[in-house]
Amino acid sequence: MIDPSSPCCARRADTKAVQGYVDRSQSFRPVSYPIYQTTTYVNPGLGSEIDYSYSRCSNPTRTQLENTAALLEGGMAAYAFSSGLAAEDALFSILEQGSHVVMGNDVYGGTYRQTMEYWRRFGLEFTFADATDPGRIERACRPNTRMIYVETPTNPMMKVADIAALSAVARAKGLLLTVDNTFLTPYFQRPIDFGADIVIHSATKYLAGHNDTIAGLAVVKDEALAARFDFMARTLGSALSPMDSWLTLRGIKTLALRMERHQSNALAAAEFLRGHKKVAEVLYAGLPDHPGYEISRRQSTGFGGMLSLTLKDASDVGKMLSGGRMIMFAESLGGVETLITYPKTQTHASIPPELCEELGITEKLVRLSVGIENPADIIEDLDRMLG
Repeated sequence: MIDPSSPCCARRADTKAVQGYVDRSQSFRPVSYPIYQTTTYVNPGLGSEIDYSYSRCSNPTRTQLENTAALLEGGMAAYAFSSGLAAEDALFSILEQGSHVVMGNDVYGGTYRQTMEYWRRFGLEFTFADATDPGRIERACRPNTRMIYVETPTNPMMKVADIAALSAVARAKGLLLTVDNTFLTPYFQRPIDFGADIVIHSATKYLAGHNDTIAGLAVVKDEALAARFDFMARTLGSALSPMDSWLTLRGIKTLALRMERHQSNALAAAEFLRGHKKVAEVLYAGLPDHPGYEISRRQSTGFGGMLSLTLKDASDVGKMLSGGRMIMFAESLGGVETLITYPKTQTHASIPPELCEELGITEKLVRLSVGIENPADIIEDLDRMLG
C-alpha cells in the first residue's frame, strides 16, 4: 500500500507518470528504478522482519510499479500480474463460490472466455447486460450479486458507461464496482474518483506502451480490498517478473506524451474514415455525435487512441487488413505502432456468434489502435488500404 505522506511531489498526472511513486523513507532515490533480478533475499536472523523474502511474494521493482499505478489511479494499493487476464483471475478469486457478477455485455473476448468457460465451473455466476444503461445493470442484479464489472470505453464497440451512475447502483446494493480502464489509462480517466472500487488494466497495452511486454494491474481503493488482493497475489503465483515490471515502469514515464499523440492521431483518422465512401460507420468516443461523448467529457479528460469502423462491403475487409505498407495486421493495442485487428476472428473469437451479431461485431467490423506516427502517414496508409 502507498504511504499517503510520501506521494510524488506533483499533483498533475503527466508529472506523476514521469516521477513515479517517491518513497520518502528511503535514504536514496534512483532516477531509473533498478531491476531487482533475484528470487530470494538474505534474512538477517531468526525472528527478524524484512520487507522482501521471496520475489514471488514481493519484489522491489514490482513494488515500485504497483505504488506508481496506485498513485496514478488514486487508489490505496495496486498489484501487478503476469497479464491482464491474470489480474482478472485474481479479481474473480476474491469472490466466494455462488457469487453472481453482472458484466457489461461488450467485453474483451478473453474476459468472456475466462468467466464463462473457467469460472462458471467453480461456482461463479455471470449475467451480461448493456453497461451503457444503468437500469439494465440494476435489473440484472440478484440477491447473490457481489460485483458489477464493466469496460469503458468497450472493446471493440467503443461504448461508454457512466461510472458514477453505475457506482450509485453498486452502493445502493452493497456491491463492488470494477472498471477496466485499459483504453484510457489513468492519464485520461480515474474510475476510483467516480466511485469504482477496483480498476483493472491490461498493462501490456498503453501503460507499457511499446509492444514488448505483457503485464496486468489491479488497483484497489481501500485496505479491506488490499488485504484480499494481497492474499491472492501471494497465492496464485502469477505476480509480474522484475524485468517486466521495469519495462512497464519505463513505459509509464512517457504515458502522457504518448496518450496525447494517440488521441490526436485517432481523431484525425476517425474524421478521415467517416468521410470515406467505403466506410459505413466510425466508432470513436471523441466524435461529438458519439452516444457516449457527453458522458466521456464528464468523467474523462480525453478519448484515447482506439476506434472501430464498419465497412459497407465485407469484400473490402481482406484488402484493408493486409493492404497497409505501414499499418500492421496484428492483435493487441496500445503500442506506439498503428495496428489493425479483426475482432470477429481474433480478439473476440470466444464470443458466441449470436452475441457478436447483437453487439455489432460482424464480418464488416475492424478495429484500429492508432499509433504515434505522423498522422499524414497514417491517413495515407488508410486511404491506400481502402483502395
